Amino acid sequence: MEQNSSEDIYAATEELVAEMIQRNEIDPETVSNIWITVTHDLDAAFPAVAVRRQPGWDFVPLMCAMEIPVEGSLPRCIRLMIQVNTEKGQREIQHVYQRGATVLRPDLARQKQL
Repeated sequence: MEQNSSEDIYAATEELVAEMIQRNEIDPETVSNIWITVTHDLDAAFPAVAVRRQPGWDFVPLMCAMEIPVEGSLPRCIRLMIQVNTEKGQREIQHVYQRGATVLRPDLARQKQL
């Protein structure tokens, strides 16, 4: 993410959520809640607003929180956890790591390329 602006936060969140939904074939009706965390340097907007703007996500509970600001952690990083009622096993779920966040789990980030 380039800057700590509401536009950049919304765009990055929308991109991340869209990729998670597409890769895992998620229907909002199967989602119990979404947790969204941001690093301490992203405070211009609530990323949950970007999820609310998507059709069908009106009634899904959303929670925004700050990551623990550990020295050396990634700057300007948005992470999310979607809790879904699914029949998929742990190894079938496609995790999404974009841009600089691929360093968090390079093994899972590579799945997208396979």
